[in-house]
Amino acid sequence: MYDVIVIGAGPTGAAAAKALADSGLKILIVERMKLPRYKSCSGVLIKKSMDLVNQYFGKDVPASAMCTPTDNHGMILTDDKGKEYVFEQEGLNVWRSSFDNWLTQNAAEAGAELRDCTSAITCEQSADHITLRLHSDKTYTEQARYVIDCEGVTSVIKRKALGTSPEFITTFQTFNEGNVKLDPHYFYAYLQPELSEYDAWFNVKDEMLVLGVAVRDTSKMPHYYDNFIRYMTEEHGLAITKTMKKECWLMPRIRSGCNIDYGIGRLFFAGEAAGFLNPMGEGISAGMESGHAVALSVIEHFEAPASVLNDYKKRTEMLRVYMRRQWHFAAGMSETFGEMRASL
Repeated sequence: MYDVIVIGAGPTGAAAAKALADSGLKILIVERMKLPRYKSCSGVLIKKSMDLVNQYFGKDVPASAMCTPTDNHGMILTDDKGKEYVFEQEGLNVWRSSFDNWLTQNAAEAGAELRDCTSAITCEQSADHITLRLHSDKTYTEQARYVIDCEGVTSVIKRKALGTSPEFITTFQTFNEGNVKLDPHYFYAYLQPELSEYDAWFNVKDEMLVLGVAVRDTSKMPHYYDNFIRYMTEEHGLAITKTMKKECWLMPRIRSGCNIDYGIGRLFFAGEAAGFLNPMGEGISAGMESGHAVALSVIEHFEAPASVLNDYKKRTEMLRVYMRRQWHFAAGMSETFGEMRASL
C-alpha cells in the first residue's frame, strides 16, 4: 500500500512527488514513456518557473538541461493585426527531456519510487484507498491511499473517472537548419488568424530553427504551416536549408471561465490534467505550482479526503486567478481568444 501514486513524470508530477517524499510518505511515480521522456515544447522557462524550481527543489536548473542560447530574454508577441509587442523577462532555454528527467530524479533521490514504461489503465476507489491497474510488460495492480493524476490532457484515468472527453489543440513544429533575421534570445509568438487557429511560434534551440503552428482542425495543419513559413520568409528572411525533424503534440483547449477539474474522492488532478494552462501553451509553471499544492494538501489532511479537495482548491485559487487574467489578456490581443474576455 503506497501513500500516494503519482501518474506522470513531468514537472507537475515531479513537484508533487518531491514534496510528498520529503514529508516521509511512501510514493510511487509511474510514467508511460521511457525516461528520459520527450515532450514537444518550446522549452522556455519563464522567470516564475525558474523561481518555483529553486523553491520546490532547492536548486537552480543545471547546465546539463539547457540548450543554446541558454538565456532567454522574453517574448515578442505579434497580435492579430500584425502589431508587435516586446515583453522583456529573464528566462532559460532547456530541452524538456533533460529538464523533466532532472526534476524526476530529484523526486527519486528524496525517496519516491520510479517506474517508467508503465501505463495507468483504470482506477477503482474504495472507502480508504484506490486500486490502480497498471501495465508495463504485464498488467497488474497497486494500491494507494491517494492517486494524483499529472498525465496531461491525454490522461486515460481522468477520462474514465469523469466520463468526459477533452477538447484538444494540436501542435505541429519542425526543427530546421537555416537562417533568419531574428534575435535567437527571444521566443516569438504570432496571433494572426491567417497563420494558425491558435498561435504560431518561432525560437532557436542549439542553432536549430524551431517553427510551429497550433490548430483545432488537423486537416488544416499543412495550410497554416505553409502560410507561416511564407510569412517568416517574407517578413524575417527565413531560409531553411534542411528540415531535421517534425513532430505533433496535444494540449488542452482552455475555454471561457478556465474551469478546473480538481479531483473526485481520493483521485486528484494537477497540471494540464486539471486544466491549468496559460496562453501560448505555457504550462510548466502552472503544472509545478498545482502539483506542489495538491501534495501539500494531501500531507496536511491525509486522513480526510474531502478536506484535501477543499484545501487544494484554496491553495490554487490565486493560480487560477492568474491564469484567467492571462487568458483575458490574450483575448485583448487576438479575436482567436475572444471568448476568453468573459474569463474574469
